[in-house]
Amino acid sequence: METQENIIIPNPSELEKKKAEFRKGGRESIHILADFNKTFTKATVNGQKAPSLISHLRNPEKQYLTKDYAQKAQELYNKYRPIEISPNISLKEKSKKMLEWWSVHYKLLVESGLNEKVIEKLVEDIITSKIIEFRKGANVFFNLTKEKNIPIMILSAAGIGNMINLFLKRNNFLYDNIYFIGNTLEFDKKGNFTGVKDNKIIHVLNKNEKEIEALQVYREIENRRNIILLGDSLADLNMLEGITFKSLIKIAFYNNNEENLEEFKKNFDMIILNDGSFEPINELMKEILEN
Repeated sequence: METQENIIIPNPSELEKKKAEFRKGGRESIHILADFNKTFTKATVNGQKAPSLISHLRNPEKQYLTKDYAQKAQELYNKYRPIEISPNISLKEKSKKMLEWWSVHYKLLVESGLNEKVIEKLVEDIITSKIIEFRKGANVFFNLTKEKNIPIMILSAAGIGNMINLFLKRNNFLYDNIYFIGNTLEFDKKGNFTGVKDNKIIHVLNKNEKEIEALQVYREIENRRNIILLGDSLADLNMLEGITFKSLIKIAFYNNNEENLEEFKKNFDMIILNDGSFEPINELMKEILEN
């Protein structure tokens, strides 16, 4: 096992073999399959744990929604988060509970007055206060994949996909090669949240590329069978469900996770420790795109 500062490569020879397969296939054979929160963004900022975009809605100092929203949302988190990370509960039961969690939470958001203006204000506040930041080198990654026309499929179960799109846009990274698959909220003519598009809720245990087979975007990637997966959790491996691929490089950010590092070593080709940067990924991309 090869270990560099902040990087673990469990099987260096296997990774080199995969790199060669990617080089042989060329850039037209590649697409990126990625999580968003704590993958493209840092897990900690200024020594503080960075919130997910949606969890910032619970900020008591801002009170974006009704007075009781933060407490009720936190109670839901306290109830369902232990189920999500428990090693003793089956995936089937976990998936059922995750769907239950988000169904209840979306109903709460409707009752608490979520609207388009709240989302815009929240994203602006996050950017201004810099409590959520992109990892160092993420801009290089976005620009490189744009230049080489390599599709990035962002599959997120973070609750409100509209926030991620707006966050990317405000940071000038919403490029044409980036596609977002997640929970897209719908609003009425007054801008008030009414429900999730198509009533289809994507959560951490059912987010996978199979969800996009019926969408037009699938045409962009169906022949790109060399995949680079980026995530920060073992659950992100579920994004691969139902996918046919030729070669696969799996990369994880291990952010002092609640999960077992040894399991990461068994499942990923590269592990970036200590809330590290995108630089090792950028170097890998340059290697496989050198021809």
